[in-house]
Amino acid sequence: MTILQTEMVIEALLFASGEAVPVSKIAKTIDESHGTTKKIIKNLSDKYETENRGIVIIEVDDSYQMCTNPIYFDYIEKHFKTNKKQVLSQTLVETLAIIAYKQPITKMQIEEIRGVSSDHAVNKLVEFNLVCEAGRLNSPGRPILFKTTEDFLKYFGYKNLGELPILAEDFEALREQAYKEIDDAL
Repeated sequence: MTILQTEMVIEALLFASGEAVPVSKIAKTIDESHGTTKKIIKNLSDKYETENRGIVIIEVDDSYQMCTNPIYFDYIEKHFKTNKKQVLSQTLVETLAIIAYKQPITKMQIEEIRGVSSDHAVNKLVEFNLVCEAGRLNSPGRPILFKTTEDFLKYFGYKNLGELPILAEDFEALREQAYKEIDDAL
């Protein structure tokens, strides 16, 4: 199979799937290595970007998905008469940040950090599919654990959770560690 034919197969797979497809599944389907598959997808994605096509390929946690190009959102909105992206209130953003950085986490743990009830905020985040249940804590009452979803990554444009900004206290710890390493080296 030529590179062009391989790109066409990948394009068809992503289009038919309608959701993120792991690189490993694509590689297996086209009988290529993980690295080669990523290069082919990157090349295909670059073509779409260069030509300002109506679709783009996004990477989400070592998976790829075909999506509409955001630069054409106004036309899509006009056609479907939909509302723009759901705007999150300050309360929802605070709660979502706590879940993102501390996941998996219970509502009680969220409330301990925020100092107020978080039932409504967590329920809204679940409704928006930015947060989901991640099992239960092995403690009395077996409270539900929550974690972020793939939609959370897409909403904020992250490929994976490793791209979350470093928290101030983590930054301070990293800086202290760097200074210590420099002192040790000298």
